Amino acid sequence: MKHHIFAAGATLLAGWLAAGAGLAAECAPGQLDLRDADSVLRFRVEVADDAAERSQGLMHVEEMPRMAGMLFVYPEAQPVSFWMRNTLISLDMLFFDETGTLAHIHENAVPLDETPIPGGSDIRYVLEINGGLAETFGIEEGAELRSPAIDQERAAWPCG
Repeated sequence: MKHHIFAAGATLLAGWLAAGAGLAAECAPGQLDLRDADSVLRFRVEVADDAAERSQGLMHVEEMPRMAGMLFVYPEAQPVSFWMRNTLISLDMLFFDETGTLAHIHENAVPLDETPIPGGSDIRYVLEINGGLAETFGIEEGAELRSPAIDQERAAWPCG
């Protein structure tokens, strides 16, 4: 799997945006929005939506732009657990249910640690972002994601 958005010097159109500012009905591949009551975050993401991509994840990635991440998509809600084998950067892991509502956060996962990190029993999507960003941006359980990669019929915040 290529990690093209993680290449050094990657140009991102991502950033911290005020709720509603320029986000009308945008929903583009490789882009993910995360909102709470007060604000919206936009991340540029790689989507891992098959077993091989989910297995590879962010292994061997040496650095990742600040507002980039990886969205893991499972075919149905299920128990999930992650680890940091061969993962060289600290990550925050955000675990979402089938509606794209944030159910659990694991902050600052330790690089190379093989201790299991359980995400919950009914998880359909997992967003990995740079370690510390959940705290920096005040991301909390209940936030909603919007992406064309999620099931639009069940989405709490659908595209368009």
